[in-house]
Amino acid sequence: QVQLVESGGGLVQAGGSLRLSCAASGRTFTIYNMGWFRQAPGKEREFVAAMTWASGRTYYDDSVKGRFTISRDYAKTSVYLQMNSLKPEDTAVYYCALGSRYMGRESTTIDDFDYWGQGTQVTVSS
Repeated sequence: QVQLVESGGGLVQAGGSLRLSCAASGRTFTIYNMGWFRQAPGKEREFVAAMTWASGRTYYDDSVKGRFTISRDYAKTSVYLQMNSLKPEDTAVYYCALGSRYMGRESTTIDDFDYWGQGTQVTVSS
């Protein structure tokens, strides 16, 4: 089993920044990729960004390109999401996710990931 613990959410004004952290523990030798999703009230959970663990290759949803950056600390088995130029529409619960399977493509759907964190609230005021 793998456990994911997120931190770093909060309340910020539009245009501000936040940095989310996610630490993985347990059977972390099975990591293929790690990523972030978000879910706003009344909406489905959606892909934000992800990283192929071994290579460090990153990919993003178009809505956050140029504003958000995913990074990792390989030794700490942790992934981060630096969020800049935040907008009110970025308000959501943000979830860290870990995938342990090779998908042969960019992993951007919920089904591509096997383990999830508990979520951390990000609120952007206008």
